[in-house]
Amino acid sequence: MKVPFAAKWRKESEALRRIALGCGLSEECKWGKPCFTFLQKNVAIVIPLKESCALSFFKGALLEDPHSILERIGQSQAGRWIKFTSLREIAALRPALKDYLHEAVELEKSGKRVEPKKVSEYPIPEELQSKLNGDAALRSAFAALTPGRRKSHILHVSSAKRAKTRQARAKRCVPLILSGRGFNEAPA
Repeated sequence: MKVPFAAKWRKESEALRRIALGCGLSEECKWGKPCFTFLQKNVAIVIPLKESCALSFFKGALLEDPHSILERIGQSQAGRWIKFTSLREIAALRPALKDYLHEAVELEKSGKRVEPKKVSEYPIPEELQSKLNGDAALRSAFAALTPGRRKSHILHVSSAKRAKTRQARAKRCVPLILSGRGFNEAPA
């Protein structure tokens, strides 16, 4: 029988929860997970995953990370997390986690924000760019898309590790671009 993620990482989640509460944060349940806030602003959240449990910082990109333990979360510009697979790992990093949580609170007090990248700052993957270069109508349709729709195609193609997969994804984007849709949009 498969153990649900939340139950599988219950002890680790509880240990992370105690550390966050010990740093003076308030706890709320958001997205079905323990979320820690300061002055009603999200600071960190505990996320049980399939292979680990993570403490995720909403503005982690702004944290100094002197221990080099923060990892980027997918395509997120702001979020960073630290994954754990045992209570021993959490105990070993307890002082560092407290420091990171205190720094995250100071970030909230300061009002600093993560400045999102503009779509023009995302490089168009070579595989998509070659499709655009070879078809004037496609290039024009891509330019006419909203920034968010262009970004959805750029991220979808560029997130593939293998060139063959990027080529296949670029090919799948063509009809969507020509119809004025973003990658995840259903037909109108």
